[in-house]
Amino acid sequence: MRLLFALLAPILLSTAAHAARPMITDDARLTDGGACQLESWVHLHGNQHEYWALPACNPGGNFELTLGGALSYADGQSESGAAVIQAKTLFKPLETNGYGIGLAAGYAAQPGSAHAANPYFYVPTSFSLADDFLIIHTNLGYTRERENRANRLTWGVGSELQMSPRTWLIAESYGQDKGNAFYQLGVRFWVVPNHVQIDTTYGSRFGAISQEHWFSVGLRLISPKLF
Repeated sequence: MRLLFALLAPILLSTAAHAARPMITDDARLTDGGACQLESWVHLHGNQHEYWALPACNPGGNFELTLGGALSYADGQSESGAAVIQAKTLFKPLETNGYGIGLAAGYAAQPGSAHAANPYFYVPTSFSLADDFLIIHTNLGYTRERENRANRLTWGVGSELQMSPRTWLIAESYGQDKGNAFYQLGVRFWVVPNHVQIDTTYGSRFGAISQEHWFSVGLRLISPKLF
């Protein structure tokens, strides 16, 4: 218990930070300058279970680097894992009752895929309304699907609604220029405000709600200034 407290104390006592988990639609915010964060979650989709971990750091103040991935299991058997590397910066940070805009780019390989990672980029834009009571996020981007040798436009629209100082409801829809869109609903709760967060979501795909639904549970830890 003493070791656990020693590891968690800097997180519990550090200054505020912001994060996007459990949303797929990204926001126009970064980890605090000089700090790091860890997003981790379990994604349950039928007989497939995915275990994700995405560490990210912002060493200089306006550049966030994420490097992580997932282990995937189907019917109890291990599949090929996933990997993500992403860089993100902001042109205008999100402010209360204002807006923010940035740029993110990277490579991502999906669980169970035997093909190389797909390159992508997107522009996250966020809008704060009613003193941050409601925050709207939009993403517009592009990805190259190497397996299909196809170029796809990607999009996302999401919202965060503050129900209490520690509790937020999230709702979003996202997809590509072809095929049915996905949706997700969830809640995030700050165990320690802005430093230790737990969350859960339920989602599926329009037109295949009973066949493609999933459930996730996540944990986020945000560090003090390290650099």
